[in-house]
Amino acid sequence: MTSPAAFGVQAFFDEVTGTVSYVLHDAASREAAVIDPVWDFDAKSGRTSTVSAQRIADYLRAQQLDLRWVLETHAHADHLSAAQWLRAQAPAGTARIAAPVVIGQQITAVQKVFGGLYGMDASIAPQGADFDRLLGDGDVLQLGATRIRALSVPGHTPADLAYAVEGDGGSGVAAIFVGDTLFMPDVGTARCDFPGGNAHQLYRSIRRLLDHPPHTSLYICHDYPPAGRAPAWRTTVAEQRAHNIHVHDGVDEAAFVAMRQARDATLAVPQLMLPSVQVNIRAGKLPEADAQGRRFLKLPVNAL
Repeated sequence: MTSPAAFGVQAFFDEVTGTVSYVLHDAASREAAVIDPVWDFDAKSGRTSTVSAQRIADYLRAQQLDLRWVLETHAHADHLSAAQWLRAQAPAGTARIAAPVVIGQQITAVQKVFGGLYGMDASIAPQGADFDRLLGDGDVLQLGATRIRALSVPGHTPADLAYAVEGDGGSGVAAIFVGDTLFMPDVGTARCDFPGGNAHQLYRSIRRLLDHPPHTSLYICHDYPPAGRAPAWRTTVAEQRAHNIHVHDGVDEAAFVAMRQARDATLAVPQLMLPSVQVNIRAGKLPEADAQGRRFLKLPVNAL
């Protein structure tokens, strides 16, 4: 039986959006999955760049890793996904150039809501087919000898997935990439006021994650560190249960929901929500180019 040390994790922090992307790799096979890659976007100029994603591509190449999967925890509202660009940049000699882009199967519900908001229903492939694979709760992906099991954790959005990583032979969950459910204990939990969000669901999803053994590593998707603390992204079930400012042990569902709803009512729309969601619900694909090769993102007026 392979120990949890048979896989490795490398984090990449994007200071502009506070996003943490990851490379997860199986040590024996050198197969890798990239989780939540960032495609840089300047809202003032409308220009994209690949500085953040290039760091990941360079790491894959330097470590001689074979990109097997690109995993999205949900359709993000704070950055554009670099999934399409990244899988096209797989290291030379890789056996699998077109790494499938994966997300939770409830992405179809998110597409329905935002497709209408942006008037882009006709450009969204039916049944979530812009993505290569849709996962349901309990579905498993293989990464060499390492198993990645999907955990449905709705609340922030209907389609949120966490990815639980197991060793060869079912040696138990050693790490979970939690997406936008939990943040570091001193930051708390994710907002629930996007379309389809639900604070009751988020509480139950969090408790599901925190039912894992105390030593289980939890890798978060964003960090917004308080003054005086450097960015961080790894915590444990035990630390969250003891110290999370929103949902530590002893906070019941009613108290959490009241806190979350009151807090969400004070939050501004994320800076990149309008450009990012229309790209991310299509697996990181920009709209089709016009006859002059131009691509346009839409700005719904008075719609939010």
